[in-house]
Amino acid sequence: MNIHEYQAREILESYGVPVPRAGVASTPDEARKLAVDLGGRVVVKAQVHAGGRGKAGGVKLVETPDEAAAAAEGMLGRNLVTHQTRAGGVPVRQVLVAELTDIADELYLAITLDADARAPMVMASSEGGVEIEEVAANTPERIVRVAADPLIGLSPYHARDVAMKIGIPPDLIRPATTLIMNLYRIFRDKDASLVEINPLVITTDGRVMALDAKIGFEDDALFRHPEIRSLEDPEQNDELEQKAHDAGLAYVKLEGGRVGCMVNGAGLAMATMDITKTAGADPANFLDVGGGAAEDKIAEAFGIIVSDHDVEAILVNLFGGILRCDVAARGIVMGARSTGTQLPLVVAMRGTNAEEGLQILADAGLNVTTVGDLGEAAKALTNVLAIGPAGPNGGTD
Repeated sequence: MNIHEYQAREILESYGVPVPRAGVASTPDEARKLAVDLGGRVVVKAQVHAGGRGKAGGVKLVETPDEAAAAAEGMLGRNLVTHQTRAGGVPVRQVLVAELTDIADELYLAITLDADARAPMVMASSEGGVEIEEVAANTPERIVRVAADPLIGLSPYHARDVAMKIGIPPDLIRPATTLIMNLYRIFRDKDASLVEINPLVITTDGRVMALDAKIGFEDDALFRHPEIRSLEDPEQNDELEQKAHDAGLAYVKLEGGRVGCMVNGAGLAMATMDITKTAGADPANFLDVGGGAAEDKIAEAFGIIVSDHDVEAILVNLFGGILRCDVAARGIVMGARSTGTQLPLVVAMRGTNAEEGLQILADAGLNVTTVGDLGEAAKALTNVLAIGPAGPNGGTD
């Protein structure tokens, strides 16, 4: 789960991390009043769950309160489209108005989970204010990585080492170390998946300050943090992803694909998307119905998939264990009939009551092709999507 920048700032402040004075506005007049209180020269930032705001017109530096109001008016009530949003963008309901800071240097600092190290990883760079992916691609030697011990945590000497390696001046090493340690406390206490400051700045008057903040949280730990759950903004989520989330389903929208994927299990999801690519197509989404979904839940899942206008065919890949194949088949039939879809289905079912499930689909009069394995599924997809002839291993020649 992600939160807005202004919410992340509030968490940072509560942990003693220095940030510029700021406020949040929902109208141009509120933005004007905040600018007056902050001295006139401010930055106005659209509040959305996406990066790349500056390039998309979602960050404006202004010199007067009237300019702040005009900047807010140009953002509020509109959708902002960046390279990290869906095609139609995400709505801007609030803007952050913050005092301008005189900057001597911009740095990067983040803490995230590292799967290889199996530990929280502090990442820092002397190259702040740009996308860290660019730094990793062009100057990877400028990224400092320090793993925190999962049991002991991050030691102050590690934090000092990070501060020195990214060029913090000697007289600011102590406050920078405190800042890094406080960020780690946030990461640990809030069960975060990411705490990122970009840029972390050194001001001309000799302060270390977080100018921008992004925090993501581990969904599976939110039951421990009702105060975090209350910060969620469903409007920022993809409509179908939110619908699936509310139904207790795992759904991810993917860009540029043509095949909707229904699976039960993360491993099957990966294999299903791989075989879709092998067939010469791309997955438009995938939906994991889980292990014990009932017929009505399967029907709802099917309805979500066909509601994706990019979907031209559906690949169903299920293994009957806790979820019986006949239950899944009846749910698919329910979903197909309730939506009235004529989309072609390619179905692979194995496991408990697989024969019964396939027979239910065959008797339902749907546009369905049943297959015995994923190699056959790839060939079937090439046929229903008219991609081209399938190769000997299921791929396209």
